[in-house]
Amino acid sequence: MDTSLVLCSAGLDSAVLVALEARERRVQPVYVSVGLAWEAAERAMLDRLLPALARDTRIAPAARLTVDMLDVYPAAHWAVRGTPPRYDSPDEEVYLEGRNIVLLSKAAVFAARERITRVAIGPLAGNPFPDATQEFFGAMARALSIGLDHPIDVVAPLASLTKADVIGLGLTLKVPLELTMSCMNPQGNLHCGRCSKCRERLEAFREVGVEDPARYAATSSAD
Repeated sequence: MDTSLVLCSAGLDSAVLVALEARERRVQPVYVSVGLAWEAAERAMLDRLLPALARDTRIAPAARLTVDMLDVYPAAHWAVRGTPPRYDSPDEEVYLEGRNIVLLSKAAVFAARERITRVAIGPLAGNPFPDATQEFFGAMARALSIGLDHPIDVVAPLASLTKADVIGLGLTLKVPLELTMSCMNPQGNLHCGRCSKCRERLEAFREVGVEDPARYAATSSAD
C-alpha cells in the first residue's frame, strides 16, 4: 500500500484530509513548526486528535518538524504576537508570505528520506493566496523532484470543496471534529471565537446546520 504524507495542523481541514487519505493509503501526518503564536495549542490538540483518528491503523504517529521563521517574521508580526486581525477581516489580511513554500519544502525533504512520493496539503476552494494554486503546487512538485532527485507529487484533494463541504465530509468519515483547532488566538484548548478563522468555521457549521462541537472562549464577536 502506498503512503501519503499529509501536512496536518490539527485544523478542521487537515484532520479531514488525514481521514480521507487513509481510505486508500497509509498516512504519515507531518506537523511543521515555524514559530507562530498558535502552534502550542495546535500541537496539544494534535496529540488528542491523531490517537482518535488512528483507530485506523493506516495512520502513523505524527512526525514533528521545525523551520524557524522568527528571523523572517518580525517580533511585532501579528502571527508571532498572537494578535490576529479582527473577526470580520478578509482572508487577505491573514496572508503569511511563503507559508506553503516553507511547509512543503521541509515536508518534501522528510518524504524523500522516507521514500514517500505523495505529499498532501489542504487548501480549499476560494483560497486567494498565490502559494495555494494548482499552478504553484505543480511547479513546486517539479522543483522538489529535481532538487531531491526523488519524485514528489504535491496534491490538494480538498481544493474544490468549501469549508461547509469539508465539514460534511468530516461527518461522513466520522472525524472527531471536536478535537480540531482552527483558531489564530487560541485560549488554551479553546477557540478564541473572535478571529476570522473562528468566524469562517462557525459560519460553515451554520451552513451545514450542525452545531460546532469545539469549545469557544467567547460566544460572540459582537462585543
